[in-house]
Amino acid sequence: MGNILRVLSSCLGSKPSEQGQASIPRPNLDAVGFAALARDLLHFETTGQVPEGLSNYVTTTKRTQAVWYGKLLAGWKGAKPPPRNAHEASNFVVATLHGHRKVDIQGILLFYDLTQEVPAEPVIDGHAPVVPHSHPNIPTDLWPEGVQYELRTLPVDKKAVADGDTLTVYVDVNDDIREKAIVPNNVLQAIAKRRAARKVRDYITADALAKNIFQAGYKVFDSKDSGDVLAHKYRVRFRGVDAPESSMPYGQEAKAVLLSLVEQQRLSLLVYDMDQYGRIVADVYSNRGFIQEILLKKGCAWHYTAYDHRPDFSKWEQQARAKRLGLWAASNPQKPWEYRKERKK
Repeated sequence: MGNILRVLSSCLGSKPSEQGQASIPRPNLDAVGFAALARDLLHFETTGQVPEGLSNYVTTTKRTQAVWYGKLLAGWKGAKPPPRNAHEASNFVVATLHGHRKVDIQGILLFYDLTQEVPAEPVIDGHAPVVPHSHPNIPTDLWPEGVQYELRTLPVDKKAVADGDTLTVYVDVNDDIREKAIVPNNVLQAIAKRRAARKVRDYITADALAKNIFQAGYKVFDSKDSGDVLAHKYRVRFRGVDAPESSMPYGQEAKAVLLSLVEQQRLSLLVYDMDQYGRIVADVYSNRGFIQEILLKKGCAWHYTAYDHRPDFSKWEQQARAKRLGLWAASNPQKPWEYRKERKK
């Protein structure tokens, strides 16, 4: 822990007394949050206690907070060199607590007044930023026209991909103010009853309540670190693209490509509206980039011009056609909307 002590001493300045006596140590105001983090890690190592007041900024118990501080302490001690300023401390906290809920990571940063030090995510090819696991909001000035709101998902399950342009996702209601506000009262009541049942190990009742919650469009994920997580289920239709149906030629291949892009990824969805089947229609981003762009460039989908007129989409489709990639390897691939029309007849 010597490096933490050295950090603390380097973060302290001196203020001369008015009478010319020995100087009085005081914090450098530019490094208060950074020094406070180092101090609290030192305190945690010696006492096993997390700082008072942190619970006002995060949603979990002190037991879970102790898990976080154990990770932060181990990471700090193993860092060569350890964080030396607020900017490095912010990046350190985000990287070390990777995988925990964003709302709690933000709470810790806010507790130490480090929120302004988190670097902005890069913009790629004029599109909204790619989405790393920490899930930053996509700036609204980068939203395409017609976007209503943004959703950020939990990691996507392998079974969630229905075909090459549709999938099912879950959104943590505690990670989104809008989501938290629209949870039905009957779901909130079922959550409370399920927690009570699990506390007394009445798992039959708890499982029955979980089914009721699921039927209402929500799901409870149990987490060792964060307790139970209530998530809202959404079916997503990718805006502006139409991939081959699973039963069509290249349908399974297109589905496999989409799965490779989203499996275990946290996605950011820019939501336009809802279609006639109850699916949200959205632009989809992961830390691999803009998913619709990738699908079009790989020849996994058509530009769905009946519902979308963005010129970039047509350009990306034409690039894949010219290279005969994916479905364009066939001389005259059937359009999925014509295929669906024929099946209805």
